[in-house]
Amino acid sequence: MTIETYRDAWGIPHLRAADIHELARAQGRVTAHDRAWQLEVERHRVQGTSASFLGAPAVAWDVFARRARLADTARRCFEALERRDPETAQWVRAYAAGVNEGLPAGAARTPEFARAALAPGSWEPWHPLGIWLATHILFAGFPAKLWREEAIRHLGEEAVPLFATDGPATVGSNGWLLAGTRTTTGHALLAGDPHRFIEAPGVYQQIHLACPEFDVVGLAVPGVPGIAHFGHTGTVAWSITNAMADYQDLYRERLRRTGTGVEALAPDGTWTPATHHTETIEISGHPPLQLELLETPRGPVITDTPKDESGTGGASGKASADGEAEALALRYPPRVTEDLGFGALLPLLRARRVTDVDRAFDAWAEPVNVVHAADTAGGLLHRVAGRVPLRSLTNRTRLAPAWLPGHDWQGWHEMPYGDITDGVAVMANQRGPAAPLGVEFAPPHRADRIRALLGERRTWSAADMPAIHTDTHLASAAPLLDHLAALDDLTPGAAELRARLLAWDRRMAADSTDAAAFAAVRSAVVRHLAAHPAFAALAEPPARPEVLLPWLALTPRIALALEHLLKARELYGIDRPAAVRAAIEEVAADPPTGTWGDTHRLAPWQALPEPSSYDEGPALSGDHDCVLCTSTVPGLTDRSARGPAARYVWDLARRDDSRWVVPFGADGVPGAPHHTDQLPLWLRGDLAPVITDWDRLERVDP
Repeated sequence: MTIETYRDAWGIPHLRAADIHELARAQGRVTAHDRAWQLEVERHRVQGTSASFLGAPAVAWDVFARRARLADTARRCFEALERRDPETAQWVRAYAAGVNEGLPAGAARTPEFARAALAPGSWEPWHPLGIWLATHILFAGFPAKLWREEAIRHLGEEAVPLFATDGPATVGSNGWLLAGTRTTTGHALLAGDPHRFIEAPGVYQQIHLACPEFDVVGLAVPGVPGIAHFGHTGTVAWSITNAMADYQDLYRERLRRTGTGVEALAPDGTWTPATHHTETIEISGHPPLQLELLETPRGPVITDTPKDESGTGGASGKASADGEAEALALRYPPRVTEDLGFGALLPLLRARRVTDVDRAFDAWAEPVNVVHAADTAGGLLHRVAGRVPLRSLTNRTRLAPAWLPGHDWQGWHEMPYGDITDGVAVMANQRGPAAPLGVEFAPPHRADRIRALLGERRTWSAADMPAIHTDTHLASAAPLLDHLAALDDLTPGAAELRARLLAWDRRMAADSTDAAAFAAVRSAVVRHLAAHPAFAALAEPPARPEVLLPWLALTPRIALALEHLLKARELYGIDRPAAVRAAIEEVAADPPTGTWGDTHRLAPWQALPEPSSYDEGPALSGDHDCVLCTSTVPGLTDRSARGPAARYVWDLARRDDSRWVVPFGADGVPGAPHHTDQLPLWLRGDLAPVITDWDRLERVDP
């Protein structure tokens, strides 16, 4: 046996090989066969070259990727990996070689290549690290510091807690662990669902990897070898949720252009040279863009740069009279440490017990996650993993002035461990063991609801978990409903609508007309608040990189903070009862005629959307603060671009009793039998079986 490739009934690849390197090559090859378009889009995105075939809509990301030096950081991290961990570096090389073997055939079966006039390229060993970095660079939500800066400038310091919630473009997850004392088998269960932007093809790849050293099933990130986030080796399983830690800093830099280049003002009062060069971004259908890239000792400059006397350079704001200008530099751990945590990936595959998983996650770097793990011997783990720098409170919450002392990094936080209470641990991005490491966390509703559901009976089985995955109770509806209950002198139509909503079961079910009515009133309240003069200064986002603007848009910020804004003792003189009254009267005069699912529909991201694809996505249950977290932006749209990018149940009693599902399917090629065959399961909340018995699989050509 060198390499054997099998498929199950869902087209999921199951791979066996003689050693880890042959297995990595097989994983790269099968991923290129199934996801060639996705791999090439992601490779171009990390390089900042996606606009060359996707056109003007991709320019904003390419500019950010170039300025943040994503590709250069990934290269440096791979070079460091070769020095520090040559075995893992060789394993990554084997994966990239497999991608190159599989890309020609994979591209030939994928119509997007012809539509975009794109030829498949050649993968280098650093590309998997680049994809990992590009996928997670926005996970810590550093742009929230831009929002806080604007909110404080216009509203004062008290605005920070009012708007403190997971931001418009952050990502999260649900995850829970049940010890054997809480299961029907006496062995632990892990379950959950990572919440991310839903993409087609999906951001997770179900896969089974086996060689003489290990036999692991799990959810891989296409373009990255191994199984990082969610895996089951047969004797131990692990899963992660976003810890909501703050580990990236934005520095305000004072820059000046000299005859030889650009200098940045250092904390000691001296002017220090910034590295700089110019790159060209090719844009399909448009002239190329010349982009100057700067980097100070803090990090890459991600905003526009000062012009020189001839007008070249980035389009910055006005420079000061002495020729100085300000820009923002991004400092993030892999740029400093040259480590993306790939040293954890092979030890995770080789893990046999919780102690092995724990040691493996000691090498984890990016992003910072909360880890659950359990093994067949009864071992349990609840910890935080990653790199979080020690630095000042200003760095953590706002823009740090690079020219003042006291804002450098002073080592790293020790990663905390969490408790497992009565055999249960629940993480849903709320404050928990990672609380000392973060600033803003998700509201506690999802975590509280999961824990309450698990408390309804003593023992649970793997088959019971979908009922928790798909729970639609919306606890965050309470403040708005309380405001509605306090109103008087409503018109008859509004009074009738209020009575309906106060009697509503607070479940955001797709077939619920009451949920649709609540969502309409909520959106109207958000619009009325966002239009108030008190927030006028925040209505127009400041001049910042386009890719960061979702964090700076007022209406999404109002929508996600609505619970806080309605509960606050005072809100900048805004008459909130009047806003709620206007909203319900408005909706009563023109009520929604259908169900929540009529407007709450899936809107997945596609790099190259097909004509009419997903124009009318399937109806969804759930909402942002439901366990079934299918996020909307009240006040703007009921469509959902974020939701469960996968669901899983890892059973430690018998691995083949585990279950999983992804939103679409295993194959990224439109029209292929397994392109969207899991979508009906995902919509219903059902799960596909995890098959690890090779006799139940079909042998296929490599």
